[in-house]
Amino acid sequence: MRTRGRDRGRETEAESHQISHRFKRMKTTWRNQEKAKGKMEEKKYLKWYNKVGYGSGDMAGNVVYSFLSSFIMIYLTNIVGLNAGIVGTLIAVSKLFDGVTDIFFGAMIDKTRSRLGKARPWMLYAYIGCAVTLVANFAIPTNMGKFAQYAWFFIAYTLLNAVFFTANNIAYAALVALVTKNSKERVEMGSWRFIFAFSTVLIIQSVTVKFVQILGGGAYAWKVVAIVFAIVGVIVNTISVFSVKELPEEELNGDGVVDDEIEKYGLVEAAKLLFSNKYYIMISVTYIVQQTYSAMLNMGIYYMTYVLLNEDLYAVFSWAINIPLIIALIITPTLVAKWKGLYKLNIVGYAIATVGRALVVVAAYMHSVPLMILFTAVSSFGQGPWQGDMGAVVANCSEYTYLTKGKRIDGTMYSCTSFGTKLGGGIGTALTGWLLAASGFNGEVVTQSASCLNMLHFMYLWFPVILALIITFIMTKMNVEKANEELKSRRLKG
Repeated sequence: MRTRGRDRGRETEAESHQISHRFKRMKTTWRNQEKAKGKMEEKKYLKWYNKVGYGSGDMAGNVVYSFLSSFIMIYLTNIVGLNAGIVGTLIAVSKLFDGVTDIFFGAMIDKTRSRLGKARPWMLYAYIGCAVTLVANFAIPTNMGKFAQYAWFFIAYTLLNAVFFTANNIAYAALVALVTKNSKERVEMGSWRFIFAFSTVLIIQSVTVKFVQILGGGAYAWKVVAIVFAIVGVIVNTISVFSVKELPEEELNGDGVVDDEIEKYGLVEAAKLLFSNKYYIMISVTYIVQQTYSAMLNMGIYYMTYVLLNEDLYAVFSWAINIPLIIALIITPTLVAKWKGLYKLNIVGYAIATVGRALVVVAAYMHSVPLMILFTAVSSFGQGPWQGDMGAVVANCSEYTYLTKGKRIDGTMYSCTSFGTKLGGGIGTALTGWLLAASGFNGEVVTQSASCLNMLHFMYLWFPVILALIITFIMTKMNVEKANEELKSRRLKG
């Protein structure tokens, strides 16, 4: 027993020595970086076409995600004839798998070493699964029994979200930290990413209803549309993968050394590293709330159809949401430079977004559709800065773990993007199903009951305001830039 105690003591001493050595090396690197400041600008790693090519990857992602989140519920209720409440429950159960798979794939990306790098292989090959399962979600056989239809949907939805989209999306998001160390380029990559993302959302939400109508409006039409979108996604995703190149590990670590110790951690330790970082938790919660917010707006197809009595207005509101976002994304890099950081800009932006969304409620009760459209645009513009710079914020969050724990876990850290996107979108879609079912929604009738119409008012008008307030509050606590600077300053002085 004493021998085992001594062995443990020696192991602990060795681990402490390794950590101390790593921090000494990091300190030397930081000192050299501090000396270099003021003498030259940050090194540039990317050309304009690298940034644009990277950004196009979110077109592929949103061909899947936007199409699924915007139309899966109305497809299941109005075409397949499934119960909205049961669908909501199946989606909620499916989300139980997401937390585990997000951390798993993040850790796998960190451990991967290949000719393509860490993240790009996962981004490339996982999308094939995304394309297949996207089609499967919109190809439920109408001649099957109800139980079989629910099972088909659950399996296809879970595989798409918990496996293939997870692997692809985490890898894609992690590239921000793996292809450049330049903070300005990271913001620009985020801006290009979401310019493509919201442009794709705009296109999907604008053309899908008409596309389906042209093809006949039934189950076959939805399947054909899904196949077309899946093919487009595969092509664009492949282009994006090969538009950038990951940096060597020695350059990422900043000390000219490939540190194998950085990669040596298991799933449990990865989870501990993540949840010991308070900024990771804040960003994850923000993503979840933000995607729940988006899911509530996506159910606007119900609001337009049954409250405003014009389903074509869904496309109009989509323009009001996405065009201001795209404009804000274009100017976000300039705003970040002018405000000298991300923190204050994100707070002010989301405060504007919250006020704008509250005014949408006022306009709705004034029965003014034009004012609803105007204030929707104001709210979306305010969300733009966060959408553009969130990738840079996550990179800062990853740096915080490196500064405090001496572990580089970029892939695992970016699990918050996939985890938040899928969990938030799933919660929002599940809530849509539960609330519609609770209100007595009936997809087979033209006019809904008063209780259902009241529920649609709450879901589309009031709920988004509450969610925007929550995000604004979290933004006030998310000053990871300042925390990193303080940590570096302490290390330099020590």
